[in-house]
Amino acid sequence: MFKNYKNDYIEWLIIFGVVLLLLEILFFNKGLIFSLFVAGGMIYLGRKKQGRPRRKWLFYGGIVFLAISVFNMMTFKFLLLAILLHLFIQFLNAKKRPNKITVELSKPEQTVQAETLIQTKPLFENIFLGQQKTPLGIYEWNDVNIQAGIGDTVIDLSYTMLPKGETVIFIRNLIGNIQILVPYDLEVTVNHSAVIGRTKVFENQNSKLFNSVFQVKTPGYDAAEQKVKIFTSLIVGNVEVSRI
Repeated sequence: MFKNYKNDYIEWLIIFGVVLLLLEILFFNKGLIFSLFVAGGMIYLGRKKQGRPRRKWLFYGGIVFLAISVFNMMTFKFLLLAILLHLFIQFLNAKKRPNKITVELSKPEQTVQAETLIQTKPLFENIFLGQQKTPLGIYEWNDVNIQAGIGDTVIDLSYTMLPKGETVIFIRNLIGNIQILVPYDLEVTVNHSAVIGRTKVFENQNSKLFNSVFQVKTPGYDAAEQKVKIFTSLIVGNVEVSRI
């Protein structure tokens, strides 16, 4: 019963937050959309031309402008207050329901030996800011499942030996570009979702991707013994899958 109440509480909190955000945009802070759009444009243009010093300042200025716009939002302050209130209510409930210790006498049972697990080292880590790419030399492959904030990700599959079956690459990113280089004899499927950006998969290019999902696969993917499944998600940025 308490679990259902907690789920209902969180659902109502999310609904109220969305309604409050719409009211803030429509009646109290009509310039919010413009501020967020300008900040996103500054960050996108700054990332597009990284080599120029002025572009770099434009990029960091967009991050600061975006942070100021978010912190000044009435909705953000409400969510912060709601989180603090939720933690306070949980603390009070824990005080009202002290832990009870019960002693049960039972016959000794045979101990079950824990299953042995092998921990592998991932190729990438979750980062908030910066670029990640595979080594320039030969490296051992492990499936990729990461999330990043702002930055680019480059994966070159020509320097590794992929296992038989299906290889998975899963990348979730806020702002940045994703480039994946695959050998010519490898079958590929791409599932990409983005708010703003463009995609290029081999010779097929989509330059006007806006709040949509993009899915393609090579003709021999289903029957292939060795193949790569690529999942990517971006708020602002581009995805490129090329042969090498």
